[in-house]
Amino acid sequence: MSAALPASIPSPTVGAIHLGPLTIHAYALCILAGIFVAVWVTQRRLTDRGGPETAALDVATWGVPFGIVGGRIYHVITSPQAYFGEGGHPIDALKIWEGGMGIWGAVALGALGVWIGARQAGVSFLDVCDSAVPGVALAQAIGRWGNWFNNEIYGRETDLPWGLVIHDWDMGTGRAVRDAAGDPVVLGTFHPMFLYESIFCLVLAIFLLRLDSRRVLAKGQVMAAYIAGYPVGRIVFENMRTDAANTILGLRVNVWVSVAVFLLGVGLWIWAGRRQRRIAAESEPVPTSA
Repeated sequence: MSAALPASIPSPTVGAIHLGPLTIHAYALCILAGIFVAVWVTQRRLTDRGGPETAALDVATWGVPFGIVGGRIYHVITSPQAYFGEGGHPIDALKIWEGGMGIWGAVALGALGVWIGARQAGVSFLDVCDSAVPGVALAQAIGRWGNWFNNEIYGRETDLPWGLVIHDWDMGTGRAVRDAAGDPVVLGTFHPMFLYESIFCLVLAIFLLRLDSRRVLAKGQVMAAYIAGYPVGRIVFENMRTDAANTILGLRVNVWVSVAVFLLGVGLWIWAGRRQRRIAAESEPVPTSA
């Protein structure tokens, strides 16, 4: 057990409130708060693009469940040992409130849900995506605070003033483990990876909003900027994390996925630009001879 440094960021010792048979997890509340903000931002931006006033909520009824399921599936597939390995419990794969959501799975399956929802609402899929991605980045910034409540997502030990105190955590009860004297057990003080990523996502959201307001972009390019932009930070954060993870050729799986997603974003940016130019060319009137 390590002692916390005098100048450091504290972590909660309680991450869940038990009200009789009902347990309210702070992690889940952070995810819900992020979803609310994302839907609100999406609707404001979609209305500016001429979309119906309830379109974002209609699309979210498809996109959010698909995204949650996709995020959890990705996490379980890329970290199967905790659920299907020695000492693992498969039923725990369903306990989303204990943490463990893979952003790439959430984006991939969430996009399918958004596509279905957009068709049902009668709005353009690309308009919805361009409207949504700044809000999605904000939702990620908010959702990362759920990791703070769960005392998870941290890097190497540090003595920097913004080091994060981490407790030995009991996911089953949502509380810090306590010693014989009743004091919470401190594992040490570490780099606050959740905070780094939260700040990065906030900056990314601001960047996307300013990019969209200052440049005339083709449909789909705001979405592409998010898809290419987020992996840049994620690669850095993945290499700073110290929690166990599966690797390929010495690199964490999420690093390889981040590289692939970055290239996908660049490709989508180019595709959207060419698509816009092609549509513009096709819509030009054909000159007639006198």
